[in-house]
Amino acid sequence: MTRTDPFNVLWLQSGGCGGCSMSLLCADTTDFHGLLRDAGIRLLWHPSLSLETGADVVAILNDVLDGRVRLDALCVEGALLRGPNGTGRFHVLAGTGLPMIHWVQRLAGQAGVVAAMGSCAAWGGITAGGANPTDACGLQYEDDRPGGLLGADFRSRGGLPVVNVAGCPTHPGWVIDTLMAMAAGELTADALDALGRPRLYADQLVHHGCTRNEFYEFKASAEKPSDLGCMMEHMGCKGTQVHADCNTRLWNGEGSCTRGGYACIACTEPGFQEPGHRFHETPKIAGIPIGLPTDMPKAWFVALASLSKSATPQRVKLNATADHRVVTPAIRKTRLK
Repeated sequence: MTRTDPFNVLWLQSGGCGGCSMSLLCADTTDFHGLLRDAGIRLLWHPSLSLETGADVVAILNDVLDGRVRLDALCVEGALLRGPNGTGRFHVLAGTGLPMIHWVQRLAGQAGVVAAMGSCAAWGGITAGGANPTDACGLQYEDDRPGGLLGADFRSRGGLPVVNVAGCPTHPGWVIDTLMAMAAGELTADALDALGRPRLYADQLVHHGCTRNEFYEFKASAEKPSDLGCMMEHMGCKGTQVHADCNTRLWNGEGSCTRGGYACIACTEPGFQEPGHRFHETPKIAGIPIGLPTDMPKAWFVALASLSKSATPQRVKLNATADHRVVTPAIRKTRLK
């Protein structure tokens, strides 16, 4: 791909809050458009970042559909609203009289890659919660069930399933890195996990890099929102199960949910919006959390937790249920003799 042959990206917003676009604006750059341009990416249109409106937008869409403009990547933000009764008329693209799902289906057939930007576009997300009166779904999933608007067998012109850049909102770094990988021709099927998420962030766990990991190791748990301890046992944190690199690729360069004192609610995973319990609670059976760390058998966790709790240093135990560091680490000689 050369500068004279840009990677054309079209971004549409469907049923959602626009939070993924707001997150994208926090990308770690002082020149957002320059960042894309230097990567050979041309933004054909974005509802918040582009100047075109009305008839000019419709002209862009028709140019793509008629083959006058090549569509390398179709990015969709927000769930696809199929209601009422499959008509899609809960969401009509302004000025066209046609449902958004109509445009998405036709444009997806032209695109080299189709990407779901955020968990609403990927799985249905918050928009599909509750009774789901709008019949909202993801592009290729309904929660964790393949299907969605485009169907389980959909493949883009480039031979890929929908690329699910999931998150609520999705991290700006995930979006930028995914677009750059697409433009460089490096986003292959092997670069996606089993749910179509880019492995550049989905091969990690939120637990990796969490500043509360020492408390986790000793099962020294927080008991209320302001406590410093691990939030897995009592406060609903799912960071040991959730695929994302939030604690190593910090938001705005400095923060994450757990660093801000909030439990990870699994926003990159299908069905996170309806966990079956309050977000700040950890469901248990016989005192054992139902949601155990990824790859850890229940018997191992029980044994490890029992051993860890019995070996918890007093410093860690006291700090876990405080809102500030009560006891600092002891000073010891580290020089070998």
